[in-house]
Amino acid sequence: MSYLIGVDIGTGSTKGVLTGPDGTLVATARRDHAPTFPQPGWAEMDAEQDWWGDVVAVLRELTTAHPEARVAAVCVSGLGPCVVQTDAELQPRRPAILYGVDTRATAEIDEITTRLGADAILVRCGKDLSSQAIGPKLAWLRREAGDAWQPQDRWFSAHTYVVARLTGEWVLDHHTASQCDPFYDIQLQDWATDWVEAVLPGLALPRLVWPAEVVGNLHAEAAAATGLAVGTPVLAGTVDAWAEAFSVGVRRPGDLMLMYGSTMFFVQVLTAPTSVRGLWTTSGVERGSHTLAAGMATSGIITNWLQELTGGVPFDTLVCEAAAVPAGSEGLVMLPYFSGERTPIYDPLARGVIAGLTLRHQRGHLLRATYEGIACGVRQIVAEFEAAAGQPARVVAVGGGTQGGLWTQIVSDVTGLSQQVPAQTIGAAYGDALMAAIGVGLVPAETDWAQLDHTVQPNPATTSTYATLFRTYAELYPATRRQVHRLARSVQTTDGGE
Repeated sequence: MSYLIGVDIGTGSTKGVLTGPDGTLVATARRDHAPTFPQPGWAEMDAEQDWWGDVVAVLRELTTAHPEARVAAVCVSGLGPCVVQTDAELQPRRPAILYGVDTRATAEIDEITTRLGADAILVRCGKDLSSQAIGPKLAWLRREAGDAWQPQDRWFSAHTYVVARLTGEWVLDHHTASQCDPFYDIQLQDWATDWVEAVLPGLALPRLVWPAEVVGNLHAEAAAATGLAVGTPVLAGTVDAWAEAFSVGVRRPGDLMLMYGSTMFFVQVLTAPTSVRGLWTTSGVERGSHTLAAGMATSGIITNWLQELTGGVPFDTLVCEAAAVPAGSEGLVMLPYFSGERTPIYDPLARGVIAGLTLRHQRGHLLRATYEGIACGVRQIVAEFEAAAGQPARVVAVGGGTQGGLWTQIVSDVTGLSQQVPAQTIGAAYGDALMAAIGVGLVPAETDWAQLDHTVQPNPATTSTYATLFRTYAELYPATRRQVHRLARSVQTTDGGE
């Protein structure tokens, strides 16, 4: 039998799966890592160690544990869009810059928007320039490097860096390219080379491919490092959220995925590309497809912060305490803007706010208020999706945050949405394995490995409470924005930041 390997480079870990062509899970492997935040507004990772090193370790563990398995193909996805600059030998010149949580390129966003025009960018690229876009990050790197940026230098996202290390091929999948604004034309699904030259003259561009395409074969050096056979086909892969959506069957127009992870992420399949201010229209996973997307800057990562803050209490204990707290957290509301915010406010200077604290509030209240604050953000974003593309045909919840059920129930209660939860929430790596199976022809292109486990329904008893909470949540940001911005700028000045 032929087997498939899918590997996903996430914000907090790299996970790999070995599957059969029918989706049967044979083995898993994991390596933990974490981003660094060297300055306010900066979020980085070590591409050599955290991306390549962890993928090698995961592949080596899977192949060592099952030496009899004949691996037919490998597909890698990764957090993104990110960018790392390398020399011609694929050695990183500096730490990789992460996706929208890294807001260092604010000046470049403003400059490029002024030069090209906000409306023109929205129409051609399908979204406004924001901290999520790769173009401004590349402009920041070019400016920072000055004459040190060499003509032979290359740039990669997380998964494409690994693909290059495995195969020597420099490629970028259409989905990730469509987040390289303003350098990709969403209507033509091709590079906007005139805008590349206008913003970064002479910038070399990778070859465009679709995520489930075989782009190269494992070379001898990579085979020795990973334990895989020389010549093993390697697929392009894509950004992790889209691989995860693919893993749970979010592939038809109207399907919406809510991903409960370090950040809350949204992907909805479209019938046709659109341009909606505040949301991101992108190319999808399957050839010629389009999706609408949005993302919050911090979600699940706040629960990790809270667990550490309260002395490392077992997380199950925290969840039980939060579940015992009434809806509304007894007068507590949180703005979950701990790293600024992407959708819906696009404010890199936004910060977390916890309002209504009293001496009776305990750590369980704080965790419930965290979930409820994130759920209010979800409600705002879903309303924008509905205005842009109509009510979703179905909503599928994925990610580690679906385990236990409290967070998903609160989101359903606050938003009024029913959510389907798959039987397996293995994640993006499982979608990578499916793409690998499709890409080498082991299964038909329409194959779907997802199986539904249960549906989370809104609890009508909480409707009134959460309507009041949501109104307070929506009012709190504009009411505190001026003061929070002042605080954020004071820290940047003190730390020598932006």
